[in-house]
Amino acid sequence: MPGNRTASAPPRPLGSLGLFTVLLGAALPLIDFFIVNVALPTIGRDLAASESVLELVVAGYGVAYAVLLVLGGRLGDLFGRRRLFLAGMAAFGLTSLACGLAPGAWSLVAARVAQGASAALMVPQVLATIQSSTQGSRRAKAMSLYGATAGLSMVAGQILGGVLVSADLAGTGWRSVFLVNVPVVVVGLVLAVRAVPETRSQHPEPVDGPGTALLAAALLTLLAPLTEGRAAGWPLWTWLSLAAFPLIAAAFYVVERRADRSGRTPLVPPSLLGLTTLRRGLTLMVPFSIGFSGFMFVVAVALQSGARLGPVQAGLALAPMALAFFVASLAGPRLVSRFGARVVTAGSVLQGIGILLIILAVYRDWPDVGFVELLPGAAVAGAGQALQLPVVMRIVMSEVPPARAGVGSGMMVTTQQASLALGVATLGTLFLSLAPGLGMRDALLTTLAVQVGGVVLTGLLSLRLPRQVG
Repeated sequence: MPGNRTASAPPRPLGSLGLFTVLLGAALPLIDFFIVNVALPTIGRDLAASESVLELVVAGYGVAYAVLLVLGGRLGDLFGRRRLFLAGMAAFGLTSLACGLAPGAWSLVAARVAQGASAALMVPQVLATIQSSTQGSRRAKAMSLYGATAGLSMVAGQILGGVLVSADLAGTGWRSVFLVNVPVVVVGLVLAVRAVPETRSQHPEPVDGPGTALLAAALLTLLAPLTEGRAAGWPLWTWLSLAAFPLIAAAFYVVERRADRSGRTPLVPPSLLGLTTLRRGLTLMVPFSIGFSGFMFVVAVALQSGARLGPVQAGLALAPMALAFFVASLAGPRLVSRFGARVVTAGSVLQGIGILLIILAVYRDWPDVGFVELLPGAAVAGAGQALQLPVVMRIVMSEVPPARAGVGSGMMVTTQQASLALGVATLGTLFLSLAPGLGMRDALLTTLAVQVGGVVLTGLLSLRLPRQVG
């Protein structure tokens, strides 16, 4: 069988062009998670969409993406990672086109859910391909570049969204934030066919049906009420859903542990959590990602609705964060080779200082805050984030065996994506709930203060990471 021949032969190494291509595939879905933040007011006016429907434009994508990521990793192990990468990227281009051409609000929500599902097919193959077709220092460099790409994409998405909405290319308005993906995907597909090697697990396991269903149910019962509860007025279903979450999560763990002990490979093997690097890295990634996405969402809303900045000004206000992230991420690998995981601790300190500087600027200058006022804090926070995310991603995957690369990468990206969605749901809900009573400034200050607490937690968790980074 062709699959057996491919599995037994060592994959050809991932070259520079192949690495660029898979990193492009990793960047697109993260950019699209954040690109809509500054476009939401324009979408609402154009499609006459209510606030709850607009939240679904963000949440529908994030939830579908998070729910299906681990399954996407398993399918890549089973059928070939390059094949799933190509299929996911093609689907991402088609669903982006559907988003850009959506005639109404609900058709946009449906297209965004499908776009999130296609991203879940594509993204787990990126880390699994890197893990399976690189070794030694080249793998360490590739993992650092992956982490830098992920962080930079999250900030760049918001900036790009503001620029595209204001540019109104050929009269497309907000639709250009989705349509811009189509030519990028075409280029990515051509490059992937030429430069990305095919890899798959040497011992692929069938899809874990019960585990997949229970993980999807657990994430839905947590994320759906948190993202929609405030706008819907916290009806009974939201509380019942939240109450069901711990029960479903416990059932998922029991089913997965039983499958693991019986010699099968469950969707999320509990034995993989026995890897100290993976377990502690994932634990740290939760508060980091919650704070990151919550910050980006809240700042986008506050600058447009409170400080009355346009989409371009609101997006460019965070340009220093993107630039500092890029510069610091270049220095990250050298710092890690010298100081190890303590670079993550230093990064959390820098990020905390940056957010405190932003709090000071908002307190002192509101509502006249923009690029200049936010520059010092955004730059320092961006540098701090760059010293955390790429390193943590490297640590998480450092001990995962190549045969389980798809499962390990699916677990990591699912943790990240679910936490990103959780950040918008929790910090976003806090801010939007406080704003009518306290006003935009004090609601923003309170939310940023809560995020500082999350940064402190991240710093403390970083002290438990293995000192040496593989």
